[in-house]
Amino acid sequence: MTARAADRARYDRATAHLDAPLAIVDLEAFDANADDLVRRAGGKPVRVASKSVRCRHLLERVLAKDGFAGIMSFTLAESLWLARSGFDDILLAYPSADRARFAELAADPKLAAAVTVMIDDPAQLDLIDAARDGGSEVVRVCLELDTSLKMFGGRVRVGARRSPLYSPAQLADLARTVARRPGFKLVGIMAYEGHIAGVGDAVAGRPLRSRAVRLMQATARRELAERRAAVVRAVRAVTPDLEFVNGGGTGSVQTTAAEDAVTEIAAGSGLYVPRLFDNYTSFTGRPAALFAMPVVRRPGVGVVTVLGGGYPASGAPGPDRLPVPYLPEGLSYDPQEGPGEVQTPLLGSAADDLLIGDKVWFRHAKAGELCERFAELRLIEGDRVTATVPTYRGEGHTFL
Repeated sequence: MTARAADRARYDRATAHLDAPLAIVDLEAFDANADDLVRRAGGKPVRVASKSVRCRHLLERVLAKDGFAGIMSFTLAESLWLARSGFDDILLAYPSADRARFAELAADPKLAAAVTVMIDDPAQLDLIDAARDGGSEVVRVCLELDTSLKMFGGRVRVGARRSPLYSPAQLADLARTVARRPGFKLVGIMAYEGHIAGVGDAVAGRPLRSRAVRLMQATARRELAERRAAVVRAVRAVTPDLEFVNGGGTGSVQTTAAEDAVTEIAAGSGLYVPRLFDNYTSFTGRPAALFAMPVVRRPGVGVVTVLGGGYPASGAPGPDRLPVPYLPEGLSYDPQEGPGEVQTPLLGSAADDLLIGDKVWFRHAKAGELCERFAELRLIEGDRVTATVPTYRGEGHTFL
């Protein structure tokens, strides 16, 4: 029996009393992935990206482990909810225009101490000030550095379009703006190198593309390490008591951690290891989060139909954004239909061994987005469900 077949047998036994659709997290795999992130971080703390987890119970579990410290959140509403739930070190990774929540933040000493917000433009400070509604608490802020690789005089650009702050001088100038402005305190710098951390460099069946990605990433790492160090020096000249410099992502933990300028690493997808994180030479994780759909039809030889399953992930549309049938091995989509909103035909010889009511296990393309489809996660240890915990959605929250 292969390792995957053994996992399928465990998951089927653990959930035999439960009807699909359902979602699980294999705690042995989850914990092993967490330990691997800590190992790769080489002694620097790992800040957990909440958008890749979206379950308070599992955020608490991973933050209880040595080597993890703090949360990287994705909306201001989520940040305040987490702070009120007892989390005390929350970095909001994206700028916000949520005036009502900024008023809450500026009026509450506990929230203001726990949450750091992201800025890359003085206009964002103006918005926060206009939203204070009498609140006088000092708002902690972090500057975001644009990590993109620019070549040929800027005519070629690789990387996400995020912050407009690229040069050390630009970040130092905004740091001075913050320092002069009452009601704000600059505490950190963040730089997410998504073109390194979030792009696989060993795509199956694409050797030339994989080699090109590795060459791009090697160039980008060298350029960014030099520029990030210069940025940190420039900002520390303005704000010597900077608390943190955050960088990295699941796919670049060890290389980002090797930079002296970086004080902490961000990671989240590496806990669940969705399918987009299969194609890396830097690490190999264990799939920990899966969902099961029931077989509801057997249209013919070599084909079964499961309920639903059409859960595409965000990003540029393409086959890599679709869930993948994982267990039993050997199933694939009908290219004429793909995964459907209400039903999904699956092809392959493994289909002939499936009966009405059997479960087919899928892996989502991106980590936490799976939790927007399910209200709860069944936590599996060995071949037993040992707990059922709510996702954000299950707690009544869909933050974005």
